[in-house]
Amino acid sequence: MVIWNNDDDDFLEIDNFQSSPRSSPIHAMQCRVENLAGVAVTTSSLSSPTETTDLVQMGFSDEVFATLFDMGFPVEMISRAIKETGPNVETSVIIDTISKYSSDCEAGSSKSKAIDHFLAMGFDEEKVVKAIQEHGEDNMEAIANALLSCPEAKKLPAAVEEEDGIDWSSSDDDTNYTDMLNSDDEKDPNSNENGSKIRSLVKMGFSELEASLAVERCGENVDIAELTDFLCAAQMAREFSEFYTEPEEQKPRHNIKKRRFESKGEPRSSVDDEPIRLPNPMIGFGVPNEPGLITHRSLPELARGPPFFYYENVALTPKGVWETISRHLFEIPPEFVDSKYFCVAARKRGYIHNLPINNRFQIQPPPKYTIHDAFPLSKRWWPEWDKRTKLNCILTCTGSAQLTNRIRVALEPYNEEPEPPKHVQRYVIDQCKKWNLVWVGKNKAAPLEPDEMESILGFPKNHTRGGGMSRTERFKSLGNSFQVDTVAYHLSVLKPIFPHGINVLSLFTGIGGGEVALHRLQIKMKLVVSVEISKVNRNILKDFWEQTNQTGELIEFSDIQHLTNDTIEGLMEKYGGFDLVIGGSPCNNLAGGNRVSRVGLEGDQSSLFFEYCRILEVVRARMRGS
Repeated sequence: MVIWNNDDDDFLEIDNFQSSPRSSPIHAMQCRVENLAGVAVTTSSLSSPTETTDLVQMGFSDEVFATLFDMGFPVEMISRAIKETGPNVETSVIIDTISKYSSDCEAGSSKSKAIDHFLAMGFDEEKVVKAIQEHGEDNMEAIANALLSCPEAKKLPAAVEEEDGIDWSSSDDDTNYTDMLNSDDEKDPNSNENGSKIRSLVKMGFSELEASLAVERCGENVDIAELTDFLCAAQMAREFSEFYTEPEEQKPRHNIKKRRFESKGEPRSSVDDEPIRLPNPMIGFGVPNEPGLITHRSLPELARGPPFFYYENVALTPKGVWETISRHLFEIPPEFVDSKYFCVAARKRGYIHNLPINNRFQIQPPPKYTIHDAFPLSKRWWPEWDKRTKLNCILTCTGSAQLTNRIRVALEPYNEEPEPPKHVQRYVIDQCKKWNLVWVGKNKAAPLEPDEMESILGFPKNHTRGGGMSRTERFKSLGNSFQVDTVAYHLSVLKPIFPHGINVLSLFTGIGGGEVALHRLQIKMKLVVSVEISKVNRNILKDFWEQTNQTGELIEFSDIQHLTNDTIEGLMEKYGGFDLVIGGSPCNNLAGGNRVSRVGLEGDQSSLFFEYCRILEVVRARMRGS
């Protein structure tokens, strides 16, 4: 679910990447800093090995260090801020401290605006100074052309190269971001289409191995925008607490058995031999206001409900993950849906369920479908050359103040011109798309606020606000949540089936996306048994339950392993069973942004999928009397 610096080849491999304990992110940054593009950091600004070792000894995580670095902050400032604020403060406090340094430095800087402008775009400072000396500080276009003609410019991201052949007026699929790709890719008449796609991805900064594996995983018929989305899936920066757990903090998990068909001695189907391909467009059995509606499907006999179940996870997973998920959930193929068809933001997810699919309906009022509808005040400042109508996937983190300042610096020299040069446009739009920035003033792009994310994701206003929840925690919880309108569309078929209410077993509840969807559908929840490890998330659901005057009973568990088979049977005996088992197990080891432990369902967190299977099996066996 997050994006990263595409030049960082040390941490990402598409399939089953294993991290090496000998190569920490801090060490890797020291080794690769000269190859980074778009971040004005030189080797002279790096902390010394002694300094970074001191930070680790202070208890500060090198993964958080790497996250801050990938957000564009100089290492020198990161180290200084950590030492000033201490290692145990929230990341947002460190970011605010660094931003203060940046403001102080800017006020006293002797560098010209021209130097700042081109440094912000990722050019080497020495080259920038030389070009300014040759062409004069006021001749920005000549300076840009000189820098772009240097051999070193080939190392820069596509965002700072001159545009060649991009159709900025195209709005066919804004969320796929075809226009940010390398349209200057020269065609080789002797190469096939896949080779061209791989070269395009390599020019964007991905390694050839990454590009090749992406083509293999997504299929030959997927366009380059989908391949890029696979590589940059989900979120745009790594969060330590989300993607990495210290060995001493890891909880032992139950020994996961490869159950169901294997354990029963039944032959495995052809699922393994026929990899699941991601559809394009990603509309599942159909979405509102789009053609291609399917109203009937055939489910295996073992899968037919009730009880009904609904499982969700990220669509862009390592190879073989969805095949395994499908095999353990009665061989039901996943329904892949992109939430851009339900709201203003993309959210590519796979859903496996045994719900009926005919007579689905949307909750009312319908959501806003375009950026300008969702954020009408942004129209005044929105540049004509920014053709976005949709946002990327909502993230668990947000762009830094330093990033938005770099955008301002890049645009200011062209205030008196009709529009900035194309290479500047491309750089700015690239950053806006990566970080979901919207325009809030002249040359002012800003990240989404938590309350704006709530609205996009279909939650009530102030759903995650207050109650001791920090801004950073709000970003994280929202980034990991359901998109309510999408889920409600699927669950809407339950309304006529359960006119008097429903008993729900909610696993990995998060901030209650499933419960909010049922409430907005006006399906009475007689009982909700919720399992959620985060205390702040449990508090959010409890507050929602009280504030919406729910008359049913809410029972909360903090750990899914506390929901033993005996506990489940006891609850079912007391309350008469469950009508719906809903949840999405952690995607930590599946998401494309995780370059530390993207090991698929074998990962410590994502292996909790098998707990979902265990619990579902107990519920179904009890309700079927077997």
